[in-house]
Amino acid sequence: MNKTERQLAITLELQRSKTLRAEDLATRFETSVRTIYRDIQALSEAGVPIIGAPGQGYSLMEGYFLPPVSFTAEEAVSLLMGADFIEQRLDTDYGLKAKSAQRKIEAILPESVRNESTRVRETMRLLHTVEPLTDEMIKPYLNQIRNAILERRKISFMYLKKMPGTDGTRKNKREVSPYGLTLLHENWVLIGRCDMRQDIRHFRLSRMTGLSVLEDHFLLPDGFDLSSYRPPDDRNKRVLIRANPEIADKIIEAVHFYIESIEDHKEGVNFHFRVRYPEELLHHFLGWGGDIEVIEPKSLRFRIQEVATNILKHY
Repeated sequence: MNKTERQLAITLELQRSKTLRAEDLATRFETSVRTIYRDIQALSEAGVPIIGAPGQGYSLMEGYFLPPVSFTAEEAVSLLMGADFIEQRLDTDYGLKAKSAQRKIEAILPESVRNESTRVRETMRLLHTVEPLTDEMIKPYLNQIRNAILERRKISFMYLKKMPGTDGTRKNKREVSPYGLTLLHENWVLIGRCDMRQDIRHFRLSRMTGLSVLEDHFLLPDGFDLSSYRPPDDRNKRVLIRANPEIADKIIEAVHFYIESIEDHKEGVNFHFRVRYPEELLHHFLGWGGDIEVIEPKSLRFRIQEVATNILKHY
């Protein structure tokens, strides 16, 4: 990035943010603080109304706005494909806004840039892999939850857990303070404080039914930041299987999240997994049939025997 590009970028950063320190700008543009001082001075001399507050940083005078800048073909592709992603993955309201944004971006692009960005986009494709029935159910919930998060209102729903509880049932009612939404492995997940568990929990939208937004309001915990939030790793159970090397790639593709280590063995390939419940991997193991053998834990070996015996009863 040359000096002119950096000074334009500094102006855009100040336009986007209320106040930025010279140190912040130096980190952002990978240069020295002294260089930022010189850039700020050059911008001021060029007529850009930059205000410096000792101990706080720099800001643009209120009301100043830099006219729109032109996009390169690569930048246009990034924006237009981002709009494609939003249209596919978010709810209907945002889908319509994404379409509108696409039209506006394309309208201001020079013809040469528009043609080049179209040519590049034709070489890439975003695929939405959620089943249509699930997608139709999730999108209205996504809209309701998104609004509840913005309005700081609690929500209520019936939730289908992955594993049965002590009472043998998988379904129960939850009241949750919704903190944020994240798209994880093609699944929308709600992060929020569950009244039942008195702690932050994660809920797949595809397992929710009967969602309603309540009148009760909540306060976001001090210091909670969705972008930096990391859930505690509670995968404390270990599973060891031995697999036919022929399907090692399939195992890695299907359950890479659970894999702790892989090692060659004279009788195959050993896969070490770390899970919350060994049964989480059960349906994968059954699908790989005789190409794998569960070594540990014994309880999972017995469970596979039990399921296999029940399957045989139907044939």
